Amino acid sequence: MTARPFVAELRTRDGALRIGNGTPTMAVRVESAEVWDAVVVETNPSVAVSELKRTAVAALLGTKAIPDDFVLKLRGFEVLNEDVTLAESGAVDGSIYLVAYRRRRPVR
Repeated sequence: MTARPFVAELRTRDGALRIGNGTPTMAVRVESAEVWDAVVVETNPSVAVSELKRTAVAALLGTKAIPDDFVLKLRGFEVLNEDVTLAESGAVDGSIYLVAYRRRRPVR
């Protein structure tokens, strides 16, 4: 990976999370509206969407958060099959995923 995409430079935490084997070839941004935060994940296109979701939920919402309580969206649509790879889900270098609660939460 030679240069980080523009979305990786926008208000994110310092440093990037790394998942997958080998040299990362793409960077994706994962945002959570619940905590108003975002992380950059450097990875390979062959990594499963479920692994990205598990890593992002732990980083953004803490280790007590259960990944099954959240959905991962790409371009506004939920990724229904989380067993596919990032490339198969349609992600490219610089894509932005959104982590959101699966069900509506009551306002208190």
